[in-house]
Amino acid sequence: MNLVRAELERLSARRFVQLMVVLLVLAFAVTAATTLAGSHKPSAEEMNSARAQAAEARQGMELAYQQCLARQNGTLPQSEMGTFFPEECASIDPIRQDRLPIAADFLPGVFSFAGQAQPLLYFLIAFLVLFGFLVGASYIGADLNSGGVVNLLLWRPRRLTVLAAKLGTLLVSVLALSLLASVAYLATFWVIGQTAGLPGRLDGEFWRSLGAVHGRGLVLVLLASAVGFAIATLGRHTAAALGAAAAYAVLWELGGRLVLEIVDARRPDQLMLSSHIAAWLSGRTEFFDSQICAGSGTRYCEGFYTLTWAPALLVLLAVAVGLTLAAFAVFRRRDLI
Repeated sequence: MNLVRAELERLSARRFVQLMVVLLVLAFAVTAATTLAGSHKPSAEEMNSARAQAAEARQGMELAYQQCLARQNGTLPQSEMGTFFPEECASIDPIRQDRLPIAADFLPGVFSFAGQAQPLLYFLIAFLVLFGFLVGASYIGADLNSGGVVNLLLWRPRRLTVLAAKLGTLLVSVLALSLLASVAYLATFWVIGQTAGLPGRLDGEFWRSLGAVHGRGLVLVLLASAVGFAIATLGRHTAAALGAAAAYAVLWELGGRLVLEIVDARRPDQLMLSSHIAAWLSGRTEFFDSQICAGSGTRYCEGFYTLTWAPALLVLLAVAVGLTLAAFAVFRRRDLI
């Protein structure tokens, strides 16, 4: 218990951690202030016009669906034969759509909490992922480089216990900060929606969807923190984690993707961590691959394939757990002096 308390004090006292918290608060403040300045409470005239435009858009979707069915049945008038319709009319069936046009879609300059909460949450998650990775890397990297770990081992001469305490302290602290930041962040924009915009439709489905994204985002933040911690442990320096992340992004996400496209590899996106991160956060993501339709002939083929959250999580866990286990194995035998 004394070891955990000591690690909490060391983590909170680090200037880099304090700087990152200040930047986190600053980013939140700028985002909230920009949103507040660019929004206003819609007037009754604006609301009536927006409702009329939304109703017209929904009627247009229903008309397009009925015309598609008429084309399939051979009853579409000759004058409308030039209109493009998909092979499967079900894809444009309004009932099957994720969402239909609503009044908030036709209110420019008005912030809608229900419509924009999820994109704002993605921004928060991205910042917290960066925060966790950098703090995790600097927390262990600075101690290894300065000899702080050696001094700590003189007091508690159990390497794996010390490293596990550091990692556990890091993950618990990042999780607590992420939860606190999330509540404050979403509450701020909820208040903006109530006072200077529109709250939107905040039903049970909305909160379940937002909660699912938030939960998956917190898991991603913890995995990023562990990866930063593990790479810095393996490289004995904070710069090792930063260099590894930059090298991966440039050599594989950019260079590797380009090479895979040149050789016409099948489904290249599923080999990229960024694709699995997107699939994990959103639940499922579609990617285009022209090779899927190579042998379809004249048959209609969309050329899309899907990555879902379950295999994406397995890939992310394999990377994080693998690096963490390697870090513990190396730390156990390494000469720290």
